[in-house]
Amino acid sequence: MADPWAASLRADPRPWLLDPARPAVRQLALRWLEDRPADDPEVREAQAAATALPPVASILDAQDPAGWWVKPGPGYAPKYTGTVWSLIILEQLGAAPRDPRITAACEYVLAHAQTASGGLGCSGSHLADRPPPPSSVLHCLNGNLLRSLIAFGWLEDPRVAAAIDWQASAILGGPGAPRFYASGTSGPVFACGVNEGLPCAWGAVKALRGFAAIPEDRRTPAVAAAIEAGVALLLAIDPATAGYPAGWGGVISRGWFKLGFPSGYVADILQVGEVLAELGRARDPRLSGLVDRVLAKQDETGRWRNEYAYRGRLWTDVDEPGEPSPWVTLRACSFLRAALG
Repeated sequence: MADPWAASLRADPRPWLLDPARPAVRQLALRWLEDRPADDPEVREAQAAATALPPVASILDAQDPAGWWVKPGPGYAPKYTGTVWSLIILEQLGAAPRDPRITAACEYVLAHAQTASGGLGCSGSHLADRPPPPSSVLHCLNGNLLRSLIAFGWLEDPRVAAAIDWQASAILGGPGAPRFYASGTSGPVFACGVNEGLPCAWGAVKALRGFAAIPEDRRTPAVAAAIEAGVALLLAIDPATAGYPAGWGGVISRGWFKLGFPSGYVADILQVGEVLAELGRARDPRLSGLVDRVLAKQDETGRWRNEYAYRGRLWTDVDEPGEPSPWVTLRACSFLRAALG
């Protein structure tokens, strides 16, 4: 193991992650751990194979030809098989952007989940002809959907641009910013009614993941400023402690410390490291405690378990119960590679 990050592990899991028997994991491992481009023949081959197998195939097979899952409408419900969640999870699984079913899903979400404010709203309604209200836009959902839509090639769509503008403007606040609906919608510097009006670090992580998908040379000054606001929040304390503002009694969610896959509105401490790494902060010394905590969770084979697996709530479970998770292991290795070199 010549690479410094791999030398820090108890064993090398890369052959396991690159096993063709798990093509969805393999195609992401080729990109994240070997720097292969998206159009690399081996990446494309693995991605095509993944489309025909669970868990990618399980989600796509359940889709209505019109582009929605479970029921028409804005698609937030049910968790985690409704339309918006299916799209978010497909992005995390590395589904092929060119698949016509992905195209249909992206178009459906933009046509049915966008609010008059430009943000993408949280609504479980079955009414396909009624957009969600502006009060339903949350930094977490809007960021998750931006991440998915941009990854699937929709950055140029003006509806995506409007959702990006909502996110940046809502974070920065000031004149012209979206109204902060204290009942739930995230407001300036990630204030959220669900967190008793305090900044929500989960929302910050998801918003930054959406912004991180935008090429650096395409980020507006407002997006760049919003990114810095999010980075400042996440690094204001030791991310390994997850001691972020917590409303309703100040109890830190145990979910922060359970490394999992896939990821919904909940973030874990590893995802803090991942998004900061994507934004070029992987070597920040304030991440040293997080590096140690992630390393401590590996087993003797250099693998990690899925501690937050949404078991029984997805179209199909992504990991075997009680077994090491290739998905969480890939996440950990990608972050450690960025942080340790």
